[in-house]
Amino acid sequence: MGVSKSNKKHQCYIAVPSQIINSLSSSALQTLLEEAPKKKTKTTDPSKLKLLLTNPRFWIVLLFLFAFVGILLNMWLNFDPFSQYPCPISQEKGQISTAPQLSIAAVNEKSIVNEKSSEFWKQPDGLGYMPCLEFSAKYRKASVEILKDRNKYLMVVVSGGMNQQRNQIVDAVVIARILGAALVVPIFQVNPIWGDESEFSDIFDMDHFKKVLANDVRIVSSLPSIHVMTRPVEEKHTPLYASPQWIRSHYTRKLRRDGVLLLRGLDSRLSKDLPSDLQKLRGKVAFHALRFNPSILELGNKLTERMRSKGPYLALHLRMEKDVWVRTGCLPGLSHEYDEIINNERKRRPDLLTSRSNMTYHDRKLAGLCPLNALEVTRLIKALGAPKGARIYWAGGIPLGGKEALQPLTKEFPHFYNKEDLALTGELEPFAKKASLMAAIDYIVSENSDVFMPSHGGNMGHAIQGHRAYAGHKKTITPNKRQMLPHFLNSSLSETEFNRIILDLHKDSLGQPELRKTGRDVTKYPVPECMCNTTTIHSSV
Repeated sequence: MGVSKSNKKHQCYIAVPSQIINSLSSSALQTLLEEAPKKKTKTTDPSKLKLLLTNPRFWIVLLFLFAFVGILLNMWLNFDPFSQYPCPISQEKGQISTAPQLSIAAVNEKSIVNEKSSEFWKQPDGLGYMPCLEFSAKYRKASVEILKDRNKYLMVVVSGGMNQQRNQIVDAVVIARILGAALVVPIFQVNPIWGDESEFSDIFDMDHFKKVLANDVRIVSSLPSIHVMTRPVEEKHTPLYASPQWIRSHYTRKLRRDGVLLLRGLDSRLSKDLPSDLQKLRGKVAFHALRFNPSILELGNKLTERMRSKGPYLALHLRMEKDVWVRTGCLPGLSHEYDEIINNERKRRPDLLTSRSNMTYHDRKLAGLCPLNALEVTRLIKALGAPKGARIYWAGGIPLGGKEALQPLTKEFPHFYNKEDLALTGELEPFAKKASLMAAIDYIVSENSDVFMPSHGGNMGHAIQGHRAYAGHKKTITPNKRQMLPHFLNSSLSETEFNRIILDLHKDSLGQPELRKTGRDVTKYPVPECMCNTTTIHSSV
């Protein structure tokens, strides 16, 4: 490559901070000019030297020169060859290189190091728990006969948002296994709220799904031709938390007779307490088989890289949309006008209230049943040690009140982004107006974060909590709303005391291994059925 030649001399400018110049009086500056000798003399008159030494102006000039030399030395020692304006590079006319920019860069570099070493990013002790999905010999033996069967097919229609769909697919696989039937790839019901017409293969990697479950359940893309004209037996009355015994006793005979069984509305229809092998199968579907479509996975990973490019980041799943406030029976606390909007919507649609309709808003709040608003989220993560420079990714829909509702967070934590902020022009276009696909992108960036916190319970928060536990117990903050909210309302507490109380309340809610209790979903609490450590391994042998 040729090098351009120029006869012009490049001048390197070193700017003096304006504070130094402003600190000098105009008379002192004038002295610099007045005292400069015009000619060099070979001899010095002793009387003139004595007069000079007794002149106050001489000492002012001398002090200024010492200060100026000190500034030059400091700038030389802190010279950054990778700064935006390195000295040897010529400047365009009218462009000024300033010393404060170098100082700010150095301060920012130092603050980034401090952010990374903050206690907030410290991960919990996983106590040696690792994934272990070792199925019993009985399960593996039964698989041989189940995979051979070509006479029984289970069809399911799943509904709701992406995370509800995930839960129902997990249960559909387990029900197919219980019945010894082949599972037809689940049909997605068009979401009436968002109008999303996405199908299974639009969200999930179908080939991967079939491959991972090849030794557990036979998955087919569609019914074989012999059954295409068969009217499937449709069951609409599966009770909540049905046991495997109930499933077999009510469906096996019909399935053998008609060959095809159709189930709808599987949400929470299968018991959370299953035999060990079926719990492991649940975990295998949730943590391994349900991988997102490659195009979604690629963009989600790109956004993750952009968030992590300058250090660790926190992912917040904020549940502050209008429908969330209506369904939970809670108020956003933005203003009287917004509270009235929610109250009027709830009066108009009382069927939207999910549960406990006899409780007042205040009672719900103190019981920990309400989503945290932006101010409460801000106070919580500050008390837990989130540094001011923390990078935050927020997942979720547009909150009621728009950006104004997020001001407490953005004011305290300015590095605040969502997928729209991070995506390049056109990257989100293929996923626009498809709520399930957009939720999948949020899921990926949140699951990959250094720290994750949901502002309210829900399918996505539960699924990500389980996924992060299975990945090695990555830090996940579970807000202890019921116990912490009285302290939020106590204005007499100092900030130091408030922070101490909040830290103490959450010392065991940071993603540490937690044993699944009866009635809890193994996809949220994978220990001990889907994860084990050396102790549990030896005790089971």
